[in-house]
Amino acid sequence: MNDYLKLQGIRKMFGDTCVLDNIDLEIREGEFVTLLGPSGCGKSTLLRCIAGLSELDGGRILLENKDLANLPPRKREVGMVFQSYALFPNLTVSQNIEYGMKMRGVSKSARRSRCEELLALVDLEEKRDDYPQSLSGGQQQRVALARSLAVQPKVLLLDEPLSALDAKIRKNLRAEIRDIQKRFNMTTLFVTHDQEEALILSDRICIMNGGRIVQDGTPEGLYTAPRTEFVARFMGSYNVLTRPEVMALFHGIDSGMDSFAIRPEAVTLLHEGAGQQEAAAGAQLVNGMIKSVSVLGNIIRCTVEAEGIRLTVDLLNDGRWLRVGEGDKVTLALNPSELLHLEREGA
Repeated sequence: MNDYLKLQGIRKMFGDTCVLDNIDLEIREGEFVTLLGPSGCGKSTLLRCIAGLSELDGGRILLENKDLANLPPRKREVGMVFQSYALFPNLTVSQNIEYGMKMRGVSKSARRSRCEELLALVDLEEKRDDYPQSLSGGQQQRVALARSLAVQPKVLLLDEPLSALDAKIRKNLRAEIRDIQKRFNMTTLFVTHDQEEALILSDRICIMNGGRIVQDGTPEGLYTAPRTEFVARFMGSYNVLTRPEVMALFHGIDSGMDSFAIRPEAVTLLHEGAGQQEAAAGAQLVNGMIKSVSVLGNIIRCTVEAEGIRLTVDLLNDGRWLRVGEGDKVTLALNPSELLHLEREGA
C-alpha cells in the first residue's frame, strides 16, 4: 500500500523555541495513526500545520504527492475536529454540518441530502434543529465529527476530541469514531495524551517528545518493546530499573547496560510460603512486602518493596487476590527473559 500522506522534515518555531524538530512521517491510505505524548510536545501544532492553520518554518506536506504548502485550509481536502468542538453557537446542528459544504458552493439539495446521511451516521436525527448549547458534550463532538466528514476530506485530523468528556461517554464515542473511520476507510491522524486511548484505537502510534517522534510502531510493538526510558514510562506503568537495581533483584545479572524495564504484569507475585513450582521456569525469587494495593477494574495493582526497591505488580482481578493487603509478605518471581534493555535518550 502506497504512502498517502507524507511529512518531510517538518519544522516549526515559536519565537526562539523549536516546537517541531525535523518531523518525518508517512501514513498509508485508510490508516489510523495516533500522535501520543505529553502536553506541549508538538502534537496539536503538527495537526494545525497539516490543516494549514499554522505556517511551516521548514519541510513539506504531501497528500497524494501534491504539495499542500501554498494551499489555503479550505483547499487542502483535510477535515479537522477540535477538542473544544468549535461549533457555531448561532447555527443549528444541521446548519453547522452544512457550513463547510455551503462555503464550497455545494447545492442546497446536495447539502441537505449529505447532512441527513451524516445525522443518521452519528445518531442525531432528532437534534437537527437544535442549537449547540442545548446538546451534551458527547453530542456536540458528534456534530463536530459529522461537520468534518461533510466535505468528504481525504484526511481526518482529530485533536484530542475526547479529552473534555466523562469516562463513559469517552469510551462510547471512541468506539464510534473507530467504526466510522473503518467504514469510510478514512486516513486519520489522532492526537491524545491518553495511552489507553491510543492502544485501543490505533493501527500505529507515534510517540512524541520535545517536538520529535521518538518511536513509532504498532500498539503491541510499542507496549512490549519500548526503546527508551521515556517511552517505557509513557506507555504504561513499566518498572524502570538502574543497573545496580537489576543486579540486586536478579542476583548478579550484569549486561553492561545502564537502564532496564520490566512490565508490571510480567512480575509474578507468590504468597509467602508458596512453592517455587508456582513460578515460571527460570525465574529468580525475591522476598518482599506489599506497600500499597489499588483496584483498577479488572486489574489489582500492588506496590511491592523488595531489596529496598519498589516495584509495580499488576494482578488479574479474578478473585484469587481478594485477601492481598498492605504489609503482606510475598515472594516475587522475576524472569530474566522479561527484562528489557533501554537505550539512552536520543541514542
